[in-house]
Amino acid sequence: MNPSEKNIPVHHLTSEQFQLMTLETGHPENFNDVHRHNFFEIIWFRHVKENSSLELDFEHHALKNNQICIIAPGQVFNMKLKGEKGYVMAISREIFKEACDIETILTVGSCPFSLDPQSAETCNTIISLMEEEYTGASRIDLLKAYLKAFCIIITEQIGRQDPSINDRQRIQKLVSLIEEHYVVQRDTRFYADQIKVSTHHLNDIVRLSRGTTVKKMIAQRLILEAKRELSFGALTVKEIAFKLGFSDASYFSRFFKKHTGRNPEGFKEGKT
Repeated sequence: MNPSEKNIPVHHLTSEQFQLMTLETGHPENFNDVHRHNFFEIIWFRHVKENSSLELDFEHHALKNNQICIIAPGQVFNMKLKGEKGYVMAISREIFKEACDIETILTVGSCPFSLDPQSAETCNTIISLMEEEYTGASRIDLLKAYLKAFCIIITEQIGRQDPSINDRQRIQKLVSLIEEHYVVQRDTRFYADQIKVSTHHLNDIVRLSRGTTVKKMIAQRLILEAKRELSFGALTVKEIAFKLGFSDASYFSRFFKKHTGRNPEGFKEGKT
């Protein structure tokens, strides 16, 4: 497989900044195989098959009825449709930023989460109005208003999974900081100073809400990016190590094996 064939396809929004389709009748961009988006995508699985599942950033997720999955730009997504029913919204970054609390979504909204019956009923009403507008006059301001209402409901649903507002905001800030600095900053103190709490308190918050530590969150982000590069990039293991801030390729290999149980070469060969 040559390097150009190994690059993961990136799906783009073209003429429209917002697209709405159903899983039954069509999709804004075919699922087909592993791919990324340069936009946000919200998938509402109204009814799924017994063995329905998807893969998001190398994590396998079994699906249930009335679950929502939000896919952010750059995430690696794979799913084979088997007759599931529901809706798909493809949304430009600009429109999504207007409609949704992006930090909350990116913190805990990516993995499939369930809607309670009342929220599902409300979302059904909103999306029916959205569908009518989209297939009719398709006024973008009205579609944005419906999308914002939809996002308010699902964001509240996410928020109920973590009722501590202050701690949730700190986790959101931590995730954003890790995303921005994980290659060059791996010290918990740096992140604690940015959030203005002690390292001990920050780790307590992370342990209670995520069942992990700040260092492990940073390590998980490094491993995720390493997997992406090993699976779909054209760089060598040594080049990936340097790109991710490791001064020594052998240390990167040990780090990768510690967290995955496989060395980078073995992981790369298994994906080709």
